[in-house]
Amino acid sequence: MPIKKAVRVPVAPTVHWHGLTDRGRVRPNNEDAFLGLKFDATGVEHLGKVGEASLAQADFAFAVSDGMGGALAGEYASRIAVDKITTLLPASFRRPERRTQAAASHVLTELFRQVHRALCYLGSCYDECADMEATLSLCWFTPGRVYFAHIGDSRIYHLPGAGGIHQLTQDDTHVGWLFRQGQLNEREARNHPRRNVLQKALGGGNQFVDPQVGSVPCAPGDQFLLCTDGLVEGLYDHSLLDLLTAPGAAATEPNPARRLVEASLARDGRDNATAVVVEVR
Repeated sequence: MPIKKAVRVPVAPTVHWHGLTDRGRVRPNNEDAFLGLKFDATGVEHLGKVGEASLAQADFAFAVSDGMGGALAGEYASRIAVDKITTLLPASFRRPERRTQAAASHVLTELFRQVHRALCYLGSCYDECADMEATLSLCWFTPGRVYFAHIGDSRIYHLPGAGGIHQLTQDDTHVGWLFRQGQLNEREARNHPRRNVLQKALGGGNQFVDPQVGSVPCAPGDQFLLCTDGLVEGLYDHSLLDLLTAPGAAATEPNPARRLVEASLARDGRDNATAVVVEVR
């Protein structure tokens, strides 16, 4: 009787995430927010600050937002920005017609437009919410590919398993444009007095929403960092890379998000700092 060969079933990758936000050493309140979601065709699950799960039967979304505005408007703005994701992304779960870059870009652009409309509406209805704005940076994890969308000066970094670090998003500031044009180096851009003056954001007096959207392949060993501008005020890109990948980096602090936030606060700490680290294994 012939011996049947065992068929090896591919094991789906898993995502491991850590998130942390801190108001910093100067600000009286925290206007940052972050979100983790697991969703499939049946529903949505809000994720904790730390966890791991398989990509076999579900997609995952992670986002950070930095709110701006008087009184508590900044806190409202960032919370509204991340909460809107809960109702919009699950409708696109693994639909064959939405597995192209063009289709995903349409879904994410519409999501950003709805967040923008919600912020503008509340800003027009309540004096305490007038002119509130928010940045938003989002990663949508599917098997083998990460779709992302972004507006403002929060950031998404990709750290491939092969090494290195690459900022996927573009800072929506004039200083960011000067840096991309080669007119400023990283040190000059980081210390420029107008580095935090936004040209694009959700809400406020912005008439149009034109988020940056894109995608990159992902494989086991890759890491993604979503963070607000307060985190990178104290950390250059090479410091982010060292804190996330250097041998022995996790020896004293196994939580990479905490490792980043604590290092940023120690070196700067003037702003709220938020980090979400997602590793594919």
